[in-house]
Amino acid sequence: MLKRLAQLSLFGAEPPAAVPSLAGAVSPSSPSNPLCALQLGGHPVAYELRRARRRSIGFVVGREGLRVSAPRWLPQADIERALLQKADWILRKLLEQTERARRVDAARIEWRDGGMLKFLGQPVWLRLDPGFSGVRLDESGSLILLGLPLSATETQVRDAVQAWLKRRARSVFEPRCQQFAQALGVQMKQLRLSSAQTRWGSASSDGSIRLNWRLIHFAPDIIDYVVAHELAHLREMNHSPRFWAVVASVLPDYQVARGHLRDQSITAE
Repeated sequence: MLKRLAQLSLFGAEPPAAVPSLAGAVSPSSPSNPLCALQLGGHPVAYELRRARRRSIGFVVGREGLRVSAPRWLPQADIERALLQKADWILRKLLEQTERARRVDAARIEWRDGGMLKFLGQPVWLRLDPGFSGVRLDESGSLILLGLPLSATETQVRDAVQAWLKRRARSVFEPRCQQFAQALGVQMKQLRLSSAQTRWGSASSDGSIRLNWRLIHFAPDIIDYVVAHELAHLREMNHSPRFWAVVASVLPDYQVARGHLRDQSITAE
């Protein structure tokens, strides 16, 4: 399963000590819970504090910033002491979220004539042309032609392009799934496309595979990595060394694509 989550319990494993630079404070927006602030590594960090019936302190870093869950009986000073102990991990995850938000904004698609998006890792531009019907890629491979008037709304353009992208996604993913399933000696019983906001793919023990259709934006080597990753789960339903050995058996350089995928964000377009 390929997904994103940054969370840590006070009594969890210790993170590496390296701390990246972080400019400014991170202020989560939550009117229902109190906001607190603390200097961590010389940086002002705002966080949402939730009191609950629990025995330990938990930290979660997400798109809205840092959320801290603490026992109702625990003094504020103990909470701040725990935050200082985990400052390196917290700052690193906040920086990752900031960078991810920047990439999402940079990749945001303008659904209009002349708008640009990535298709199989390459930039393509949208061209509205009422002279024909449907959606297709032109011969140069650099234009997506849409049979829509220039007055078409962003919603109309988006819906038409996304429907086309989903069809192309299935046509690209299916042969890759068959190829890697044969190489791995597994049987894929069903391929489904997903629109998940936290996962690139998933596998079930019954042989069904789910792939996020937005992978069609990425280069073929990244798509192959996700396909091989999920199909490898049909042999090893875990992320043990045996699992990674299965992935490496069909993609010896999978770590390169894995690193590229980590730099991507799932965006609701």
